[in-house]
Amino acid sequence: MSGGARGVQRLYLVLTLLTTLAASFIWGVNTLFLLDAGLTNTEAFVANAFYTLGMVVFEVPTGVVADTRGRRYSFLLGTAMLLASTLLYLLMWDLRAPLWGWAVSSLLIGLGFTFFSGATEAWLVDALHAHGVTEGLDRVFGRAQVVAGAAMLTGSTLGGVVAQATDLGVPYLVRAGLLGVTLVVAWRFMRDLGFTRHGQRPLAAVRTVLAGAVEGGLRNRPVRWLMLAAPFTAGTGVYVFYALQPLLLQLYGDPTAYSVAGVATALVAAAQIAGGLLVPHLGWVFRRRTDALFAAGLVGLGLLALVGLVGSFWAAVGLIAAWSLVTALAAPARQSYINAAIPSAQRATVLSFDSLMGSAGGVVAQPALGRVADVAGYPASLVASAAIQALALPFVLLARRERAPGDPIARRD
Repeated sequence: MSGGARGVQRLYLVLTLLTTLAASFIWGVNTLFLLDAGLTNTEAFVANAFYTLGMVVFEVPTGVVADTRGRRYSFLLGTAMLLASTLLYLLMWDLRAPLWGWAVSSLLIGLGFTFFSGATEAWLVDALHAHGVTEGLDRVFGRAQVVAGAAMLTGSTLGGVVAQATDLGVPYLVRAGLLGVTLVVAWRFMRDLGFTRHGQRPLAAVRTVLAGAVEGGLRNRPVRWLMLAAPFTAGTGVYVFYALQPLLLQLYGDPTAYSVAGVATALVAAAQIAGGLLVPHLGWVFRRRTDALFAAGLVGLGLLALVGLVGSFWAAVGLIAAWSLVTALAAPARQSYINAAIPSAQRATVLSFDSLMGSAGGVVAQPALGRVADVAGYPASLVASAAIQALALPFVLLARRERAPGDPIARRD
């Protein structure tokens, strides 16, 4: 890898570190934050559903922005939007706002994140291609996952400690400050490489990019099947991530132990680090990335169901750690598989559309599973989540049948 390519990778890892650290500072306490504001379980996950609805509504338009105006422009706009919407979220808590206020602020947070999704990854891949690097993306994504895991572990743990030492609003102030730092770093160092702006007028460019995105996405058979699996995996994954906080507090027996609530997020973060380190060795176990995805999906849903069935805090912690590791191992394999099948010109839009599919599942799953939690408890809602995730497995098998060029895993000694 040349010096320029190493510089691109370093900046990608720095941006991953900053954005994940900022985002994760509230992840360990977000559900508790919403419940503290007076919302019920169902209302809290309705508010979260509006966040995912924002991602559904804005994913493709913001992906088009990245493919027409540039990846850097999209990243900067998303950072600024996320900073402003985080402060608005804090205001909703301070005012004990009604549900519609949470819906609006959550929708805007979703808008902010859609400027990130697709654009940052597309920036990395295009910039590496510009420096002649077209192989070994698994390792780059694996390193990024390690960095993101370390940032998430730090942010979620500190967020819970800060909330317990002060109040549930302070982590949101810290998040806003970190986003300000991210904005400055990206403005100073991020440049679009390997990306050519469309010479058409904006609306014509939008039509061209969207047509290409459909061609490179849903009409692209290898990509299509994993996109159709996303609503069942990513859609329930968001619910599970936030439902683990109150579940662990219930099992622990102390509803004010906010630092304990951060344990679930910390376990996911630690698993990301371990998963990222193990990614280069996947070729020793699996010949194809779709084999790894199917095995991870099958084992993962079994572990998730067990989390809902055990009644012990420490048993739940162990199962959550195992589930998180399996999920973390699958993520870079999926990224590499999809990126290998997408043309550069539509990369950000197709990746955004892929994220949209997962968010669309979350819009439906979060309120429904939140209602299950209100009626039957969090354990029952996790078992229901596992059942929904099982519906993704046939699509992974269909993707395997395509024998896509990006499916085989090169075995490294």
